[in-house]
Amino acid sequence: MKFRSGLALAVLLAVTTLARADTTVKGFWEARDSDGNPTAWFLFNGNKDDVYSARLVKGFKPKNEDAPPPKEICTECPGKKKGAHIMGLTLFWGMKRDGLHYDDGSVLDPRDGSVYHALMNLSDDGKELEVRGYLGIKMFGKSQTWYRLPDDAMKKEEIPKEMLAGDSDKPKAASADKPKHKKDKAKAADKTDQPADADAAAPAPAATDEPQPK
Repeated sequence: MKFRSGLALAVLLAVTTLARADTTVKGFWEARDSDGNPTAWFLFNGNKDDVYSARLVKGFKPKNEDAPPPKEICTECPGKKKGAHIMGLTLFWGMKRDGLHYDDGSVLDPRDGSVYHALMNLSDDGKELEVRGYLGIKMFGKSQTWYRLPDDAMKKEEIPKEMLAGDSDKPKAASADKPKHKKDKAKAADKTDQPADADAAAPAPAATDEPQPK
């Protein structure tokens, strides 16, 4: 009996390990505010090198009536993203996968065009995602928990295309323009606790084509 129980446990552990190895962030994710209200939906995709990016595909009106309306155009964004529609825009890119951990990525805050470093940690069951943006040092930043949505959360025709500035009806290839980072140390210090918020941010072009923050 002990042998059978041990064998069953070993098989279960092996199956669990294989399941974790196949689990990625690919798919739809929901960001929520501190009260649990949805603020935005993101769509993650990866390439053959296991590098992932995310686009903002749906936004929600803030419950707080005093909150300013969300921006629709990325007026402060760098390069070809300047003047682009925020909905459908790439927000996260360059997220290199190592098991359940993703690092060396970048996140764009469309409110002021700032680009931050980004990392993510996927839960063991693949249903929750810790997303962290930071300036320079990982401990100086802010984390959010996102929640996985069903693969059919949005129909294909409902997913907004990425429309960069100057596009008409065709999504443009990811820009290789290098964003300018703020050099004001005082402002940088203030922002260490306020990296890009999920409810105001926009998603990502090709994962390997975007510039990296310094």
